[in-house]
Amino acid sequence: MSSNNDTIQKTIIVSLLLCVICSVLVSTAAVMLKPLQLANIEQDMKSNILSAAGLSDPNRTVNELFEQITVRIIDLETGLYTDEVNADTYDFRKAARDPALSENLGRRDDIASIKRKPRFMPVYLQHDADGNIEKLILPVYAYGLWSTMYGFLALEGDLNTVAGIGFYEHAETPGLGGEIDNPSWQATWPGKKVYPGDEAEQPALGVIKGSVDTGSPRAQHQIDGLAGATLTSNGVSNMIKFWLGDAGYARFIANLHAGEV
Repeated sequence: MSSNNDTIQKTIIVSLLLCVICSVLVSTAAVMLKPLQLANIEQDMKSNILSAAGLSDPNRTVNELFEQITVRIIDLETGLYTDEVNADTYDFRKAARDPALSENLGRRDDIASIKRKPRFMPVYLQHDADGNIEKLILPVYAYGLWSTMYGFLALEGDLNTVAGIGFYEHAETPGLGGEIDNPSWQATWPGKKVYPGDEAEQPALGVIKGSVDTGSPRAQHQIDGLAGATLTSNGVSNMIKFWLGDAGYARFIANLHAGEV
């Protein structure tokens, strides 16, 4: 009489073998696909940088377009370029969690609600044939209603006029705060002025409640508010005030004006 193949012992053995085989397959796939995933992440980041600066071109690849961009690392304390970290591998988000590479922010100074500020930040520059800056693209981030909003703010060569803005990661409410991704709203940013004068002072640019009065002298520093998303709008304003102010890139921008970098 043949033995019964439907014993509990055999069922457990078969289940364990299937689990081991599936685990090996998943682990192998993860290892093999990781370089491709990292390449896709890098490609997406480059695309977001180009898009914020208005440099996208559907007829050219992202890597071709990015050849016109120079990546440098700056020390936020001095506003000068630094080689203390490698621009190709530096991750400011990881650095913000490392006490050796970041500083704790007190509640009074932390208007962007980011808790810790990296010592170093990457900046992205496009130069003309004579070496003059045509675009300066700056990573910016701050907390909104539900999440930290990560994006890029691009400035024209005068280092005051907005060339564009874009966000690549957030979890704001779709249809409300999520409208920061709306191309129509982002299209209202180019041409606006960050600072009240020609030098890097305290930022005047911000998102207001309601629509901008185009006849007002303050209109050049104002962005239409997001309907039903006051906290997200405030978060974007605080992001600009923090990162374009003394705690962020203001010293670096002042050094650029003075020709010291």
